[in-house]
Amino acid sequence: MPKPRSPRARARETLARLASEYPGTAAELCALRHANAFQLLAATILSAQTTDERVNMVTPELFERWPTPADLAAADPADLEEVVHTTGFFRNKAKSLLGMARALEERFGGQVPTAIEDLVTIPGVGRKTANVVRSVAFGLPGLPVDTHVGRLSRRLALTEEDDPVKAELELNALVPAAERGAFSLRLILHGRRVCDARKPRCEVCVLSDFCPSSRLPTGR
Repeated sequence: MPKPRSPRARARETLARLASEYPGTAAELCALRHANAFQLLAATILSAQTTDERVNMVTPELFERWPTPADLAAADPADLEEVVHTTGFFRNKAKSLLGMARALEERFGGQVPTAIEDLVTIPGVGRKTANVVRSVAFGLPGLPVDTHVGRLSRRLALTEEDDPVKAELELNALVPAAERGAFSLRLILHGRRVCDARKPRCEVCVLSDFCPSSRLPTGR
């Protein structure tokens, strides 16, 4: 089989192979435990600079104490800081959670909006978080670009961009809209399990035969 040589062809082959390696929808692939869009939004805000596992340890109490945007908007900041303390940067995260809940109540009728233009106006929400919520909670097109997605996309020569927004826009041109959320999550899983930042495990990588950054000899 000839190697895919264009970014579009590499994206298509990457999409197919990672879908086989990590099957499931975006909702099924998402590691953050949640029951609705509001919970996912809160969990994603908390996930900055920490692990999904740590967030999943904190959110059960968070959602039990403040199950709705109205409840969270009325939370005592000190109580909220205590609950989210172990996720790091707890003061900023508590402030973002309160701002997010109040924005939902005051501007969106207590509901998480679906439009990215609306989502990014909410405190604590950038394009990455907005795309997570769109793709996972609502099944809408959204391609979050985190450090794993950026690293793997550059190694695969799908983009040369370091800026997450510019990388997202370039990847959007290569990946079908319906596949973007799952594609991002599969790249994240592959980045965690195989394509490590310092020591990529090319010898077990399902993409290594066409990846321009593969460290294996040509003709594997």
